[in-house]
Amino acid sequence: MPVADASQVISGVAERYASSLFELALEAGAIDAVAADLARLQTMIDESDDFKRLVQSPVFASDDQVKAISAIADKAQFSALVSNFLKVVASNRRLFAVSGMVAAYRQIVARHKGQVTAEVTSAHALSAEQESELKAALKGVTGKEVSIAVTVDPSLLGGLIVKIGSRQIDTSLRTKLSTLKLALKEVG
Repeated sequence: MPVADASQVISGVAERYASSLFELALEAGAIDAVAADLARLQTMIDESDDFKRLVQSPVFASDDQVKAISAIADKAQFSALVSNFLKVVASNRRLFAVSGMVAAYRQIVARHKGQVTAEVTSAHALSAEQESELKAALKGVTGKEVSIAVTVDPSLLGGLIVKIGSRQIDTSLRTKLSTLKLALKEVG
């Protein structure tokens, strides 16, 4: 399966699962609580190579993934809704798409609240003041409330990459250096 097809499949799986979770959370009146649990889950995945391997590797048996995710959910004190959701995802062998599910859930919640979600990649963690300034600037551009999901990628060296829907603004130092490098190659 070509890479583009694989990412489309993962995206489709993630959106279906996230949509189902959102419907359950809406019914239970727990949209924000579920979002908070999923944010903590994503942080745990990002910060632990072992957890990332458990989620992404097809080597682990379904039963092993269910046991591990159950133990992690209990330890993290996730709500029953999120714990059960993760167990279903693991038993259906879909843990590889859980990060996509978290992102899709965020987007669904934002749409539900009339917000726009901006995916921001930064070279370093943003301060609360920087986040609020960025939200204000993006609100001015979009005309809507903007929630931001920040990812830190030190390889950017500096600047930001901001993605809202299909639009992307890349002000990273890495991209500027790459552009300069290409321009210099063309000259020489």
